[in-house]
Amino acid sequence: MIPGKDELLFLPLGGAGEIGMNLNLYGHAGRWLAIDCGVTFGDDTTPGIELIMPDPSFIVEQHDRLVGLVLTHAHEDHLGAVPYLWPRLQCKVYATPFAAAVLRRKLKETSLQEKVPIVELPMSGHVSLTPFDLELVTLTHSIPEPNAVVIRTELGTVLHTGDWKLDPEPLVGPLTDEAALRRLGEEGVLAMVCDSTNALVPGASGSESEVREGLMKLVAGRRGRVAVACFASNVARLETAALVAAAHGRSAALVGRSLYRMEEAARETGYLEGLPAFVEEHDIGFLPREAILMVCTGSQGEPRSALARIARGQHPHVTLDPGDTVIFSSRVIPGNERAIARLQDDLVKLGVEVVTTRDAFVHVSGHPAREELATMYGWVRPRIAVPVHGEHRHMQAHAMLALECQVPEAVVIGNGQAVRLAPGRAEIVGEVPSGRLALDGTMLVPLSGGLMRERHRLAFSGTVMATVVVDRRGDLVADPQISAPGLVDPADGTELLADLQDAIRDAIEDADSPTRRDDPALRELLRRAVRRTAHGTLGKKPLTDIHLVRLP
Repeated sequence: MIPGKDELLFLPLGGAGEIGMNLNLYGHAGRWLAIDCGVTFGDDTTPGIELIMPDPSFIVEQHDRLVGLVLTHAHEDHLGAVPYLWPRLQCKVYATPFAAAVLRRKLKETSLQEKVPIVELPMSGHVSLTPFDLELVTLTHSIPEPNAVVIRTELGTVLHTGDWKLDPEPLVGPLTDEAALRRLGEEGVLAMVCDSTNALVPGASGSESEVREGLMKLVAGRRGRVAVACFASNVARLETAALVAAAHGRSAALVGRSLYRMEEAARETGYLEGLPAFVEEHDIGFLPREAILMVCTGSQGEPRSALARIARGQHPHVTLDPGDTVIFSSRVIPGNERAIARLQDDLVKLGVEVVTTRDAFVHVSGHPAREELATMYGWVRPRIAVPVHGEHRHMQAHAMLALECQVPEAVVIGNGQAVRLAPGRAEIVGEVPSGRLALDGTMLVPLSGGLMRERHRLAFSGTVMATVVVDRRGDLVADPQISAPGLVDPADGTELLADLQDAIRDAIEDADSPTRRDDPALRELLRRAVRRTAHGTLGKKPLTDIHLVRLP
């Protein structure tokens, strides 16, 4: 699919029908523009996998037509895949100073800091990437420098909002540039591609200033250590923690590597000015327990995060004791419910008081609720609404709201579906391959590929490995050697292993001469015999591997 001069296409490869893993393409006059390149995180269904990202194969095949990658802001689900996918994309990356500072630190971890060409754009900046003319519009979100991208073409103007909210007092960074959005509406907007995360939530999302007030009240009078778990990227929340700590005679500390990276990027780009340095985690133990407020990573129950290690008693510098308090100043990302519940249960076992959004006003969302979406549509007045950044129920609700706001057209699409925005009515005109890649150690592998299917089977059904030594005629030379990790307890599996050995002997004895002499045929015969026996005994269908050794 190559975009024609007479058409303007929008094609999401990630982030449509899901929250996270954003990768969006705009096509016009034979060229493509990419906006955002993010990750999502593994869970119980992806054993051994921490990061998942969109499969960019479609645009990689046309990377010579890719004019650039624009990052709307510095959240992981918008820039976290750049260190892994840029070697395939090989294009310039455009970002405002804070996002660029965060990205450079991430690239350093993959030794790409000197290879990726990053072009810094000022807030409200312009850049021309022919045939697209781009303008940034300042918004508010839960991270510094969130930007909408105005994409002007010969066929019309598109507003790509990225993540946003309407925060009347964001604490860090400027207010939403309402005047620019209103001017855009007067100019005329063909389409708005917009955040759908909270499209089912009535009212407004709330302000960071309200969270600061809530935490001020909550920490007052607390004894023992206080820990605040939040997203590392929420720089306003870091500033709040420092000010709350100071107001109550405490020192603020950071616990978790990603928090230090964000603090460095924030100070480098002019944020957190005037705040004293945070206490480092190895110095926390030297301060009285009632004199410390810690900001910790791990609000989503990540097993290797700082808070999870503290809860398990495995952190090298920090402990929590009865009478201490942990405040979860964050929302629950869908899919993380079980991990967070386990973490909070571990904390309660320690005698720690756990405070969440159910107990006090300690968090506001960074995404627009229905009232804010309606306000944005009133300012911008697009002809077409294209919901993204949400599950299908969010996007469908968003589309219905847009129509209620007098937007003439709304189209709900999924990853890999190309919608033609102009000319004519918006319609899906094609579909391209899309999927997910998983970071497995240092390798990128298809999440739906054979490797991950086998790992699922290993995780849920175990495995049987058998070494069988036969002579030229196919007769057994020695007893089969069998192991069954993940299938039976080594201390109790003697009987099953004996049954599997018998199954191999019987299968060889019953096999005809041609099968005995044919290695692939004999290997498959034995594999089926072993698997059939395991299923008959345990009700499991383990991953089965036969190592056949034939002696001369």
